[in-house]
Amino acid sequence: MMDCKQATRLLSEQQDRNLSRREKFALKFHVFMCKACRNFGQQMGTLRDLARSYAKGEGNTPRQSEDSNSNDK
Repeated sequence: MMDCKQATRLLSEQQDRNLSRREKFALKFHVFMCKACRNFGQQMGTLRDLARSYAKGEGNTPRQSEDSNSNDK
């Protein structure tokens, strides 16, 4: 069975490449059984989505929000 170190490596790699059928199956089985790796995978997805939104200019950084609020005074 796959350990958490291998699972997190594959969770990261699947962002950059297609996993083989064997890798996908082993990863899905491990993530099904392991809550920590399941959480890690969800966090990776959230970070990816946030980074894409930021790159498209859809997100404000906290600094930008503070600067715009100080201009309103």
